[in-house]
Amino acid sequence: MTTLAADTPRAYELGTIEEYPVVATDIIYEGAAVGENASGYARPLVAVDPFLGFAESKADNSAGAAGAVNVRVKTRGKVQLAVAGATAITANDRPIVYALDDNSFTLTSTSATAIGRVSRWVSSGVAIVEFDALTAASL
Repeated sequence: MTTLAADTPRAYELGTIEEYPVVATDIIYEGAAVGENASGYARPLVAVDPFLGFAESKADNSAGAAGAVNVRVKTRGKVQLAVAGATAITANDRPIVYALDDNSFTLTSTSATAIGRVSRWVSSGVAIVEFDALTAASL
């Protein structure tokens, strides 16, 4: 192995942003939870998909082939969500939050995808959720 003997500029990406190719003939809307289908393409999350993050903006691939459009997602952070079951301040003990689809979130794990944990209860059915797509599967 040779150590550097000169400056070596490298291409860096933002640590919480990623882009994924979108499945054919679908639209991922801004704010949607994004999942990965069995072929490795991003789509609006379907229960039990691996969680990729939240769409930063709309990715319209409704007329395109798989991978014709990329979706830009935030892979880590905190987001305010309506969460079924987060009905009291006791949700502050950091229960796991699951997604049933791209806009339905719950504290119930049955047939759902783990996306993060309650960081703070806001009001009945609303919580700040801390999410990390890289570690969500291990929750």
